[in-house]
Amino acid sequence: MGRRALRRNDPSLDLSGNLRTFDQLPCPCSAESLFGRMAPLEVEVGTGKGLFLRTAAAERPDTDFLGVEVAEKYARFAAAALAKRQIKNAVVVVGDAPRLFAELLPDESLAAVHVYFPDPWWKKRHKKRRVMRPSFAADLQRTLRAGGALHFWTDVEEYFRASLALLAEHTTLLGPFDVPEAPAEHDLAYRTHFERRTRLHGEPVYRAEYRKPG
Repeated sequence: MGRRALRRNDPSLDLSGNLRTFDQLPCPCSAESLFGRMAPLEVEVGTGKGLFLRTAAAERPDTDFLGVEVAEKYARFAAAALAKRQIKNAVVVVGDAPRLFAELLPDESLAAVHVYFPDPWWKKRHKKRRVMRPSFAADLQRTLRAGGALHFWTDVEEYFRASLALLAEHTTLLGPFDVPEAPAEHDLAYRTHFERRTRLHGEPVYRAEYRKPG
């Protein structure tokens, strides 16, 4: 399923507290350098419209969240939703997630990484562009702290099976652990907009969780 057109952001919103370019990020990038406090830091790869980011940040104010979105218009949309709700513990960066992990995130700095419905890059010659690749798996292993979690969801079974095999080969993360599907109590009771669309169309979602031993 392709992405739908976005509503226009309120031009009066100040996004400076919730939006960064890649070059504006501190190096190393940590909760302390980005948010000015010592707190658990979680990264979402592919923020999209930002439903997970704003929900999780609002529910867990003692945790900081960094969303990474390669499409600027979606990053700005997600940041605007955070700014509108005055959510201070979440920032969206416009940029490439594998580059962020490789260049800016320190060892054992993340409490969790969330990868929900990444682009499957269907064509065989394009599969090397998938975010779940050996170099990214190595950076997951390196940046997660002991006990830290990887949450990986997709609606593409082939991508799911290939990613589980890749993680088994290139990391020592414990898992995959099954993640039961939670019933949706209302229209926004989903982790992401893409999950909502997928489930409302009656299509399966493949979910796995991993933990770094410690």
